[in-house]
Amino acid sequence: MVPRRPEESELRAERVKLVSSLREILRTRHYSRRTEKAYVGWVARFLCGLPRELAPQEADMDHVSRFLSGLAVQDRVAASTQNQAFSALLFLFREVLKRDFEGLDQIPRAKRPVRVPQVLSRPEVSTILGRLRGTPWLMASLMYGCGLRLLECCRLRVKDIDFARCEITVRDGKGAKDRVTMLPARVADPLRRHLDRTRRVHQEDLSKGLGGVALPHAFERKDPSASRQWAWQWVFPAQRFHFDGSVGERRRHHLHESVMQRAFKDALQASGIAKRATCHTLRHSFATHLLEDGYDVRTIQELLGHSDVSTTMIYTHVLNRGGRGVRSPLDSTS
Repeated sequence: MVPRRPEESELRAERVKLVSSLREILRTRHYSRRTEKAYVGWVARFLCGLPRELAPQEADMDHVSRFLSGLAVQDRVAASTQNQAFSALLFLFREVLKRDFEGLDQIPRAKRPVRVPQVLSRPEVSTILGRLRGTPWLMASLMYGCGLRLLECCRLRVKDIDFARCEITVRDGKGAKDRVTMLPARVADPLRRHLDRTRRVHQEDLSKGLGGVALPHAFERKDPSASRQWAWQWVFPAQRFHFDGSVGERRRHHLHESVMQRAFKDALQASGIAKRATCHTLRHSFATHLLEDGYDVRTIQELLGHSDVSTTMIYTHVLNRGGRGVRSPLDSTS
């Protein structure tokens, strides 16, 4: 007897259920929301590319290989994008479908090119900072002065700032790691004034029965009052409220990263600097300028939060130029 092929509606429901299972497992293992969004997107795209009559469980290595090859050949995506898609599918088959294809690890993966990071000179950093005002200036100064990533800066909370010790604690950074970096003396007073203004806004929110913020993991159940405490407030809160469906109330989120990205782009264009720089370039410049000042790579590794010192070593390209580097033979020719 020939087994009945599932209906198209059943296959669609099965694929939706599979994506829901993927999302649940990612959250159970405390993957970041950005990783979850990326993995779910790639898996959904892979499932949509399968033959309509094929159940997800029947997909094999040939389907995976063709999908990844199509990304490289037809879509011409970057190597890092193709590798991210591969990781998402690997997680799908191993952790969700509980299938371990023999030779899955041997599928060719794109070789990521080694590129020298874009770095701004000190005068260029000063020029860009001079084009910024208010909160964008303060955020850009912290990213350059502390080596923060953009999202790390956006997600700073009041309790993470220690004026007495001149320290900033970065919580739940990339790789779910905490680290401590310096608080530049130059921004201490502007940051205090910014927090005074932010506190007045928070007190107004409290007077209206609002003032709550999202808390990490299950801490809100452990301490329900913490979401309205000053220590847990965002250093850079959004101007507008959003409705948090998980708790059923209006709250302030932290400032969206796109606000800072637009401000930096406008400042870069206004400065006339002909470099393809972004907010992350400030972090690259932080590491490079510390190396130029003679600080050792291990110290910079800790400040940046790199797991492997080899990641930090890419900034040693600065030692090959300037007064501390190799001198070109052309410059010694009479």
